[in-house]
Amino acid sequence: MRKTVSALLVFLHIFISSQTDTTQVVSRERENSPEAIKKPYVILISADGFRHDYAKKYHAKNILALAEKGVSAKAMIPSYPSVTGPNHFAMITGMYPSHNGFVDNYFYDKKRDTYLGMSTLNQISAGTLLGGIPLWSLAEQQGTLAASLFWVASDSDAGGTRPTYYYNYHEKFTANEKINIVLDWLRLPEEKRPHFISFYFPEVDKNGHLFGTESPQTREAVKFVDEAVGQLISEVNRLKLPNVNFIFVSDHGMKDVDLENPLAIPEMLKDKNRFIYVNAQTLLRVTVKNEQEVQQVYRELKRGKTEGYKVYLTENFPKKLHYRTSDDRFARIGQILLVPDAPRVFLEPTSKKTPGKHGYNPYKVPEMKATFVASGPAFKQKKKIGEFRNVDIYPLVAEILGLEITESIDGTKATAKKVLK
Repeated sequence: MRKTVSALLVFLHIFISSQTDTTQVVSRERENSPEAIKKPYVILISADGFRHDYAKKYHAKNILALAEKGVSAKAMIPSYPSVTGPNHFAMITGMYPSHNGFVDNYFYDKKRDTYLGMSTLNQISAGTLLGGIPLWSLAEQQGTLAASLFWVASDSDAGGTRPTYYYNYHEKFTANEKINIVLDWLRLPEEKRPHFISFYFPEVDKNGHLFGTESPQTREAVKFVDEAVGQLISEVNRLKLPNVNFIFVSDHGMKDVDLENPLAIPEMLKDKNRFIYVNAQTLLRVTVKNEQEVQQVYRELKRGKTEGYKVYLTENFPKKLHYRTSDDRFARIGQILLVPDAPRVFLEPTSKKTPGKHGYNPYKVPEMKATFVASGPAFKQKKKIGEFRNVDIYPLVAEILGLEITESIDGTKATAKKVLK
């Protein structure tokens, strides 16, 4: 009997967990303001790791058609480091990672003496751990309903207000199920219908990591996302809603790296009594526990064998990347940075040895650059622009939705002026 009860409890736990994982979270008391009901719609779609040249390289016909009809950029420049969490949060807050606190996919918070990041998002659900006001928070605070399907931190309290409709992150939904969720949102009564929707695809990034940028798997992932985007646009257009605008972006690109000649982490850094380091393979960040030793440690690292990487004091890191000590508002970057020369990477015995990586300086490694394509009544037609920083996405969306930006951001309206009517 005891075994039967135990088995039943295990089954119920799995069942309940499964249901919780996929259940939509809704703030049912919220409604659009009368002014918001008349506003345009913005559907912001991100395909993780969709490099700036993938659409042409792999003949993504629907994304190319969107670009031909509306606006497209030569490339969008990711914030540094060019990895997933920081760049999704940079786009949605208009702030560089060093300014909003999401400094890497995984990082050490010196003030709290703890580790945070993509794999521990439940720990950063408290808004005080991240800076900035995400677009969904900005919209909700100004009477415009928002919805999110797996955008980074959309299930957190960052900004103080979560979207009216969102899901905790999982990868159980098919593309059709995701599309139907968006359609269901847009079929809601006007007072309940979200005017800002953020949407996320992980497939291109996953296959780029596992199989490399030239692989059949990456080509198929691009095709998969392209077909899903085409279907989403077609189905939304059938609803005949007024003024629907689509923005297709990615967070970063991808590069095939040299796994045959891995970089070794300097032996001295393995002294846990003196150092904490976080190895992202394309960037290694060092926190020196005794502040008095920083200069000495820097000199020792510079004197060591540094072939294949550069050593920087964070306070002297290239200003253009906005990743200096003076930028580090949350004390999460570390005092010393070891930066591999692409395509080299730092590998440890426990490191994931996958052929595709990102995280490099996008100004020096063009494969890191991302995609931007948009179309809709708010956008100019057949317009091509040059490169721009991804923090400009925030003021662009705010302009379309008529939202007042209430906090200082890094993005500017320069891109919006180029692409909006």
